[in-house]
Amino acid sequence: MIHLRALLLVCLLMPLANVHAEPYLAVQSGLKCMSCHVNPTGGGMRTDYGAIYGQTLLSARQPIKIWNGDISEQFSIGGDARANYDNVNIPNQDNRSEFNVEEALIYAEFELIKDRITFYLDQQVAPGSASNREFYGLFWFQDKKIYLKAGRMFLPFGFRIEDDTAFTRSVPGINYNTPDTGVEAGLELEKVSLNFAITNGTAGGGETDQGKQVSLRGSYIQNQWRIGGSYNFNDVDGGDRTMGGVFAGLRTGKVSWLGEVAYIRDEGFGTGPREQLVSLAEANINFKKGHNLKLTYEFFEPDNEVDEDDRTRVSAVYEYFPIQFTQLSVGFRHSDGIPQSDFQNTEEAFVQLHIYF
Repeated sequence: MIHLRALLLVCLLMPLANVHAEPYLAVQSGLKCMSCHVNPTGGGMRTDYGAIYGQTLLSARQPIKIWNGDISEQFSIGGDARANYDNVNIPNQDNRSEFNVEEALIYAEFELIKDRITFYLDQQVAPGSASNREFYGLFWFQDKKIYLKAGRMFLPFGFRIEDDTAFTRSVPGINYNTPDTGVEAGLELEKVSLNFAITNGTAGGGETDQGKQVSLRGSYIQNQWRIGGSYNFNDVDGGDRTMGGVFAGLRTGKVSWLGEVAYIRDEGFGTGPREQLVSLAEANINFKKGHNLKLTYEFFEPDNEVDEDDRTRVSAVYEYFPIQFTQLSVGFRHSDGIPQSDFQNTEEAFVQLHIYF
C-alpha cells in the first residue's frame, strides 16, 4: 500500500521543481515550507510529500525502494546526519584540518488524530551529549488552515536556511541552536502564511525575568516568487532587543534567488543602543537533476556608529544528490573583516556527507 501511494505521489510531483530541506527549493517549486516539513514553519522532519520527493526527483538516480518513514499509521520517524572534513586557513596561524560530525538528528511524529493533533520531537544525538531541539504539540483547525503549537520550538524569523553560521542566522540569534519555549499560532492560506509566537526569550534556558519574546513572520507566495517580513521583540532586564527584516525569493529558469535583510537594535549598552545590519544574497543553479551550485554573498555591519568595521563572506558550494537519502557537498568560503582580527579574515574549504531520511 505504501508503494502504491508513493507512486501516485511521484506522478503528481513530476511537473514540479526540486523540494528538500532548504528555502531555495521551496522557491524552485513555488510551495510553502509545510508542504515538505511536519513543522509548518519549516526545517526538521519531512512529510510524505517531502520524503518521497527527496528520494525520487531530487536524486540523480531513481530509488531502489521508496520509504517515507512510516512505522505505523500514527507513528513516523526521520533523521539527518552530517559529517565534515574542514580545512581552515587563519592568517598568522597554522592551518586547521579536521574531520568532525556536524550533527546527527532524530525526528519522531505521533499523529494522535490525523490532520488534527500531532506530537513532534526533534532530538540531537551528536556531537556531544543528546539535546532536545524541538518538542511540541500541534493542533490543526479549519481543514489545516489554522494551527496552534505549544512546547519547545524554532522561532519564526526570516529564511530558515540550513547554515547557522550565516550572518542572517548567527547575528539575530534565531537559528537551530536557539529554540525557545512557548506558544505559536499560524494561519496557512493558499498564498499567505502568517506565524506568531510568544516565548520565554531565553533560547531554551530557564526563565529569569517577567519579560517575554514576541516573534512574527508573514509571507505572500506565488509560483515564481515570494516576499515576506519578520519582526521580533525580546523584553529582557539587561536590555531589550528589537529586530525587523524582509526576505524574498525569485525563480528565473534554472536559477532560484534568495535575498534577506535584517536590522537589529540592542538596548542596554553604556553609550546608547547598538544598531546592526545583516544581509544575504544567494543564487542556486539547478543545472542538472541531482546537481546544484550555491553562490552566496553576505554582509554584516556590527555597529552603525563605528566606521570601517563591516564584514563580508562569500561562499561557493556544489551539492550532489547521487542516490536516495544521500547528499555530497564541496564548498569554499572566504571571509573579510577588520585587519586587526585574524579570525575575521579566514578561508575555509570543506567536504560534507549528508544522510537524510
